[in-house]
Amino acid sequence: MPLILPPRLTDSARTLRDTARRRGLRTVQLPDHTVPGELPDGDAYLHAGPSFADAVAPALGIAPLEAPADWLSRLPPAFLRREIRAVPIREAYGLRRPVFAKSPNDKSIPALVYTDGSRLPGPDAVDPETVVLVSDVVVFEAEYRLYLLDGRVHTGSRYATSGRLDLAPLSAGAHAFGSELLDAVGPTLPSAIVVDVGVTDAGQWAAVEANAAWASGCYAADPERALDVVLRAAGPAAHLTERDRAYVR
Repeated sequence: MPLILPPRLTDSARTLRDTARRRGLRTVQLPDHTVPGELPDGDAYLHAGPSFADAVAPALGIAPLEAPADWLSRLPPAFLRREIRAVPIREAYGLRRPVFAKSPNDKSIPALVYTDGSRLPGPDAVDPETVVLVSDVVVFEAEYRLYLLDGRVHTGSRYATSGRLDLAPLSAGAHAFGSELLDAVGPTLPSAIVVDVGVTDAGQWAAVEANAAWASGCYAADPERALDVVLRAAGPAAHLTERDRAYVR
């Protein structure tokens, strides 16, 4: 089964490509969003961004898994340390205070602090019913990426300190918080997913966001174990478990 890759590769994608090849998987880097006829339907994996996945996954019978759009906003307050809501962007336009806002599962709404809702992309650029996550502005002193598989932290990495890229091994604290989070809400996630967590400037652990493993950078995580999660997160639809059907993008 080949691992399908997009035209342009990040450093992380190259790492996963090389890891897949060492494992004996064939890798295919497509030159554009067109799927060649010789590629097998229903017999491939994927690592790419959302727009590329949307173009090629259906044609190849790949089922990309992702968290529900409102997953973060439904977490218990103890795992958030801030108010987060999932609302249509038309509702967010009325906010008159600084908020952090982003798209739940892609980058169509840039993840930024907006001085108020009027600064969000307008109805000329975005469907007013588009769901956006809006939250209180929180400063994270350190942020970690957790690759989750079958309800366990499979691997992970620090990726930022004070908002700046800063790679390091996964800390014991991040692993413990991720395990606590999974114990509480694991059934609300697909079997293979990435969740980012962090320590706030008040010294409290909190969930940052969920990301599709097939579209995430692995930073300093163990690439072999990260690849395990990617292959489950975007593999043949025929291999889907009943549990994961609800989480297909």
